[in-house]
Amino acid sequence: MNEIAPAATVTPDPAVCARGPIGLLAELTYRCPLQCPYCSNPLEMTRPRDELTTAEWQDVLRQAASIGVLQLHLSGGEPCVRTDLEEILKTAVEVGLYTNLITSGVTLTRERLEGMAKLGLDHVQLSIQDVEDDNADRIAAYPGAAAKKREVARWVKELGLALTINVVVHRQNIHNVERMIEYAVAAGAGRIEVAHTQYYAWALKNRAALIPTRAVFMDSMKVVEGLKAKYKGIIVFDVVVHDYYAKRPKPCMGGWGRSLLDITPSGKVLPCHASEQLPGLTFDNVRDKPLAQIWLEGQAFQAFRGTEWMKEPCRSCDKREVDWGGCRCQAFAFTGDACATDPTCEKSSLHADFAATAAREAAAPPPPFIYRRLTGPGAG
Repeated sequence: MNEIAPAATVTPDPAVCARGPIGLLAELTYRCPLQCPYCSNPLEMTRPRDELTTAEWQDVLRQAASIGVLQLHLSGGEPCVRTDLEEILKTAVEVGLYTNLITSGVTLTRERLEGMAKLGLDHVQLSIQDVEDDNADRIAAYPGAAAKKREVARWVKELGLALTINVVVHRQNIHNVERMIEYAVAAGAGRIEVAHTQYYAWALKNRAALIPTRAVFMDSMKVVEGLKAKYKGIIVFDVVVHDYYAKRPKPCMGGWGRSLLDITPSGKVLPCHASEQLPGLTFDNVRDKPLAQIWLEGQAFQAFRGTEWMKEPCRSCDKREVDWGGCRCQAFAFTGDACATDPTCEKSSLHADFAATAAREAAAPPPPFIYRRLTGPGAG
């Protein structure tokens, strides 16, 4: 297990610090009525009593706008379980942030959504688990979820809000990838996110139940590419590919500490929403320090910002300022070293083992889901 250098030993990137973050993922709560087995929330989740208050979130949003944040993603858990969501949204609109509500939709009423539209909500990102109701409800462990989501999608369009349909793809719904894209088109969505499962947090715990074979994955990508061409100019595709079957890594969050930040329900400021699993990082809290100071000087943000932290072969790679080393959480999960080459990369010495792990698990019958639950130290 590696030790991450303290911030004082890392040279800040002046260009990054000068421009500030563009996007803020505000995880208002980890509470959620769904129990999706691929949830990116941590295995141990913040107690509701430890969540930031309304006033604290409002102050955070004012600070965010002042340092250059343009886009606010209201997330969770399920952000709609916060009864003060409208008050938080109102402040976001007042300070000029583009607002995106990331929701399962199952707790929403039309009246509440209409109220948020009147306050100035710009966009709704609605997740679906499948187009087959029984399978969708089984994946979410929430009876009636699929039917309610169709209703919410209709409300979003009737109210004139922008709509994204978000689909997390895995072995238990990948056979319907074409139908899920058609669902988004029929719903009038302007954008669809076809996101193959990223294996950390609950998804890593459920990897054997979720990972498809390489052949099935490749076939699904052919379907996606064909539909991208068919619906060009009608709907925008954002495709997140399957890391275990890739040759090059994706830049984590567009590059660690370069343009995005995440704030947890309890106020911790993270460079990546999965980064709490990494050893040696110190996560500052908005209750203790100004957001600008955390972005500029925070040890967690400096740890993997830029390229100085990289080992070979990343350090001398001509793609080092394209993929920025890939995913640190994935590197740590597979190698035990957060500074290691992302095993997605074909230059990693563990790339073959990485792909073989997927092949082995995908070839076996899927085990039962371990559903996401707010239990243990994070319960409340």
